Amino acid sequence: MRMGRIKVDRNVFVPMPVALVGTLVRGRPNFMAAGWLTRVNITPPLIAVVLNNAHHTPQGVAENGTFSLCFPSTAMVRVTDYCGIVSGHQVDKSGLFELFYGDTQTAPMIAECPLNIECRLVQTVAFQDDSIYIGEIVAAYCEERCLTDGSPDFEKIDPLLLTMPDNRYWRFGAPVGRAWQEGRQLQGETAP
Repeated sequence: MRMGRIKVDRNVFVPMPVALVGTLVRGRPNFMAAGWLTRVNITPPLIAVVLNNAHHTPQGVAENGTFSLCFPSTAMVRVTDYCGIVSGHQVDKSGLFELFYGDTQTAPMIAECPLNIECRLVQTVAFQDDSIYIGEIVAAYCEERCLTDGSPDFEKIDPLLLTMPDNRYWRFGAPVGRAWQEGRQLQGETAP
């Protein structure tokens, strides 16, 4: 017998990856924590991040047409949360990290983050409070220790996840199956 459904806060969402969005604002590196991001296209590879219009970071994205998504490990929870609490309008957060730059030279990235993605802005979709920034992935950089067979290994990366509306950070869990494989048995096929 199925249990009944209870209406819950409509802002609930499944765990989201947390990234530190890097930009140059008036020539100074800035980072803010963001949890609203997703892939939106394969070819070219596009990724979207949603930022509040009142934040300091959108100014840097608009100035340079670039941004980075730096994925912290769970060990970086305190500094990541700090970057989401304080504004670059008042606090210079660039000294918190060892920085490096990639192909664009205008999207600062964080050496301490096991995975960094460098993006060139291709489209902005503005709403009243927030805007969606869609970037083409120019390059991705992963710590060698976090690779398995040359690909990023998310168990090793140990990415920080966010749930809402409870506003909690979580750790990545164990794999439960392979995409585009598990359902084959329902088609009468056996998975390789």
